[in-house]
Amino acid sequence: MDGHFSGYASVFGVPDLGRDVVVPGAFAASLARRGAAGVRLLFQHDPAEPIGRWLSLREDARGLFAEGQLNLAVQRAREIDALMRGGGLDGLSIGFRTLLARKGAGGERRLQRVDLWEISLVTFPLQPAARASPDRNPSAAEIRGLARRIAPEPAACLTPAVRSRFTHPSHEVVR
Repeated sequence: MDGHFSGYASVFGVPDLGRDVVVPGAFAASLARRGAAGVRLLFQHDPAEPIGRWLSLREDARGLFAEGQLNLAVQRAREIDALMRGGGLDGLSIGFRTLLARKGAGGERRLQRVDLWEISLVTFPLQPAARASPDRNPSAAEIRGLARRIAPEPAACLTPAVRSRFTHPSHEVVR
């Protein structure tokens, strides 16, 4: 448990349950001004529940990608970490002020420029595609398995003449 997680806090071009559609570039000015450190990481949009910090926030072709770190010195963050790792919590939701929006052809509100204040881990995100998952650390068994697959052939497979050029008698591999 290290508290790292990542996911999409917003997805471009997809209406949320409130009929808002975020367009590419909507976060650019806010991110340039605030940076990741200026955007709060909260639980359920509650300003009394800061639970960590954002390590990286960036727009890509899909949406607003976020990488966060829960502060595991905070009890609520430890609970959230356990919930995320157990699959019980994975929603992300943005808290913002609309700076520029236009009405879309289908009646949706197209958010063209927003001032991003906070991103929360939530139970029910308004944008169903806004999801996070904990960064998974490989187990010791997975690391050993990978090492076996990529390790060079053991020296014991070499002919004695070749092996003698690359090994010292005190470094012989015993199997």
